[in-house]
Amino acid sequence: MALQLRSLISKSGQLEVSLASVPVPAPGPDEVLIRIEGSPINPSDLGLLFGAADMTTAKASGTPERPVVTATVPEGAALRAMTARLDESMPVGNEGAGVVVEAGSSPAAQALLGKTVAAIGGAMYAQYRAVPVAQTLLLPEGATAVDGASSFVNPLTALGMVETMRREGHKALVHTAAASNLGQMLNRICMKDGIALVNIVRKPEQVDLLKGMGAKYICDSSAPTFLQDLTGALAETGATIAFDATGGGKLGGQILGCMEAAINRTAKEYSRYGSATHKQVYLYGGLDMRPTEFVRNFGMAWGMGGWLLFPFLNKIGPAAAEVLKQRVASELKTTFASHYSKEISLAEVLDLGTIAVYNQRATGTKYLINPAKGS
Repeated sequence: MALQLRSLISKSGQLEVSLASVPVPAPGPDEVLIRIEGSPINPSDLGLLFGAADMTTAKASGTPERPVVTATVPEGAALRAMTARLDESMPVGNEGAGVVVEAGSSPAAQALLGKTVAAIGGAMYAQYRAVPVAQTLLLPEGATAVDGASSFVNPLTALGMVETMRREGHKALVHTAAASNLGQMLNRICMKDGIALVNIVRKPEQVDLLKGMGAKYICDSSAPTFLQDLTGALAETGATIAFDATGGGKLGGQILGCMEAAINRTAKEYSRYGSATHKQVYLYGGLDMRPTEFVRNFGMAWGMGGWLLFPFLNKIGPAAAEVLKQRVASELKTTFASHYSKEISLAEVLDLGTIAVYNQRATGTKYLINPAKGS
């Protein structure tokens, strides 16, 4: 038997997160069994881990080895949003890495036996996970599970943003929450590939962080000159596509408005319909849970919609996705290096004090789960 972290929301509106004993899975013919040694806590994982629960109501019970955390999901819209998962115990963890300890009969599976691989496919907050070979990435010689634990979600999201920019005919891009692990990774990609990137951050110290990396265009949304600064950066770069991690509030609309203002700086004639240049904002996160608000001061050539990694990968197809994966492997310790503020065990994931830190989703508080720790 092995431990696996599971999240359950009941119809009565009670969240329960606990460690379950589950059988060690047996790999199928084209699968491998991985002993997980590193799995990051990404914002998308927190959405499944805690759902719409009010974590200020969280309580701890159980034992130090088998802790249990409970919390209340508010009645009304919050609980209705969880309808599809009510009374279903769900495993958590999008991605991870570890050593292949057992392999199926196929040549591709057998070739990975004893190797350190990254994997994606859910249920990674567990001591063991069986996954298809197609959902793994062989790590380069000398790379550890910690090096490869975040090989999929952030790297492929950042590469996906750049690929979307190219495929949709834009020449530069904008990214919000730009001081995050993902934002720093996107900066390294853009600097390496010669792409102009406009970074939007929320604090002066985040400006300093990105400047230290060599980022050129950084706009602090807390500054009184934010909109002027953003318009200037957009005019200089020609960026007409943005990826917004906040989702709610006014930021998405402000970006579109500043894009229009930047384009109009060089307009040769007035049009009551606004510029003919298409401006696009993709919402890919929900750091701000308020409704998305915007004032239509950006003409008629614009779009605002959602963007997620897995639909994007399905859209471009396996061959193109494999090209992106191989770039991650070749630049794992440089462009796509991830940094963690703390390594914790499965049991420590359910410590209330620890939850209070990683659930802030703040810059510099990315945690790595090591299911082998303390076992």
